Formats: sequence, C-alpha cells, structure tokens
Amino acid sequence: MCNRYVTPAQAEIERFWHLGPTNQPPLFPRQVFPRAPGPFIRRARHSTGYERELVVGQWALIPWFAKEPKLKFLTNNARSEELAEKASYRDPWKRGQRCIIPAASFDEPNWETGKNIWWQFSRADGAPWGLAGLWNAWTDKDTGEVHESYTMLTLNADHHALMRRMHKPDPKFGPDAQDKRSVIPIEAGDVDQWLAGTVAEAQHLLRLAPVEVFVAGPIDASE
Repeated sequence: MCNRYVTPAQAEIERFWHLGPTNQPPLFPRQVFPRAPGPFIRRARHSTGYERELVVGQWALIPWFAKEPKLKFLTNNARSEELAEKASYRDPWKRGQRCIIPAASFDEPNWETGKNIWWQFSRADGAPWGLAGLWNAWTDKDTGEVHESYTMLTLNADHHALMRRMHKPDPKFGPDAQDKRSVIPIEAGDVDQWLAGTVAEAQHLLRLAPVEVFVAGPIDASE
C-alpha cells in the first residue's frame, strides 16, 4: 500500500500528459497523504469527444453510499484484484472511471533491518510516474456540493524482486504468501487505453513495472 507520494509541478503534469491550457484546478500540495487533496488526470467528464482533464480531489475515494465525505475507513488504496466485487469500487470500475495519478516519486516502508526505514521510488528515465487509479464524484445531498475523490490501485507484489521487499512481513505467512502490494504504473503510450478503453482493455494494463524501471533507496532522515 502507498500512503504518501510527491506530485510533479502542475506545469510538468500539463506538459507530460499533453493537457490543454484551459485546465485551472485548485492548488494542491506537492506532498500528498491520505484524505489530502491531490491532482489526477481523467477523461474529461463533459466533453463529447475524447479529452483529458486535470482535476484536484481527495486522495481517498468517496463511494456512492457514503453519508459524508470524511469516511471512517481509508479508501486511498484499492486492491485491483477486488475491483469488480468491492462495493466502494465496483461502480467506478464498471463505468470506466479510471484516472492517472501523477507522481514524481512515492514512498514505501522497508522492514528488512527490523525497523521501518522509508524508501523512495522514482523512475530511472527521469519521467514522472503515471499511477493507475479510479475516481468518483460524490454529491452532498444536503448542500449539493460535489466532492471529487480518487483511489490508487495496487497489485500483489509477492514475486516482484524489488517491491516484495517493502512493508512489514507477517510471520504467520511464507515469503510467497504475504500479499505485499505495489502501485501500478501506466506507461505514457498506454494512457489513452487506460482512460478511454473498455474494462477488458484496461484490465490488460494492470501489471507491475519491471525492476529496471525503478530508482529506489532509503530516504535520508537528515533531509
């Protein structure tokens, strides 16, 4: 699971993902934590054709059945293997409400020394990550206010040479049954398929990045 990441600057997001200059979302913090506002890219909701738009919403998806926007349980990460069944995510998944979450880097905990040491993950090619997500627009029935929100998809990483090293191991399970989780990068050439393709086409993009894509290592605690 991922619980913190750093976004690129808005200008870099617009340039890298070819967004039009008319996008003027609210300001967002560069370091994003669960329930904080963050930027995401989706197929434009109100366009008759195919366009991309940059939106700012809460990093913790607000499902249709929520009574209020602040949930008592966290929905910032969603297991991709369960999207079709989980009540919080099945409708956005079925409706194709997929998004790209721009990240300059993301952090994960490493427990190999017996204590938590945070590692940071960037791309070896210097490009930003485009992480797979789902979005939802929830309307407050009392005020009519629309709340945008999103969740970051994850995939089992028990057999990934790098990502299996992250997170605290559960001693009750073997090394191949830990359900270690990893974010899912969507490569630049696959963005249109992810945002506008069918559910089946999107399903084919739910895969982990090869180890050579990553630049990873411990975060200097003195920084």
